[in-house]
Amino acid sequence: MTDIEQAYENVAALYIDLFGSAERVHADDLALIARHLGGRVVDAGCGPGHLTGYLHGLGADVTGIDLTPSFVAHARATHPGIEFRAESMDDLEVTDLDGILAWYSTIHRHPDEMDAVLARFRRAVRPGGSLVIGFFVGDEVAAFDHKVTTAYRWPPDVMAARLARAGFTEIERLLRPAGGGHRTHGAIAARAIN
Repeated sequence: MTDIEQAYENVAALYIDLFGSAERVHADDLALIARHLGGRVVDAGCGPGHLTGYLHGLGADVTGIDLTPSFVAHARATHPGIEFRAESMDDLEVTDLDGILAWYSTIHRHPDEMDAVLARFRRAVRPGGSLVIGFFVGDEVAAFDHKVTTAYRWPPDVMAARLARAGFTEIERLLRPAGGGHRTHGAIAARAIN
């Protein structure tokens, strides 16, 4: 079990209670996801499966993958009829996807690992397919003490540049300032290019 997997396993019940429903996701975020993802999609780092369920409700042929066994078990019980697998995004071997959702699932990845993660996503998505990635925003790429385990903030332009390096082009950006106990939020929808 990886350190990240163990850290989330330790707080799985609390996390599910706090974040485990699409109703707790900001309406602007849901709309962004709906605009850019459909068809055959993988929710990479799906957590308790709430956004996988949301995409399924929109008609997507979606599969959720996550490292944390408790999240996968909860997702299977809460969203019957959707495939959920205990799997790392590093092991993602599918190809020709219409899209990938990586909603805060790369926040704990060291910046040195991000190019490899994004390149794997690009190999999985067909040309013209989409990636929607959610992340914490900062003025520089920097670690901070997340409640679960160390996470990283990214300037949106730096994240967009990393996406471009992996073979994606940004098509929409959503930023929301900190407030109400939430950190500054960023999301980018990007299209896979040839």
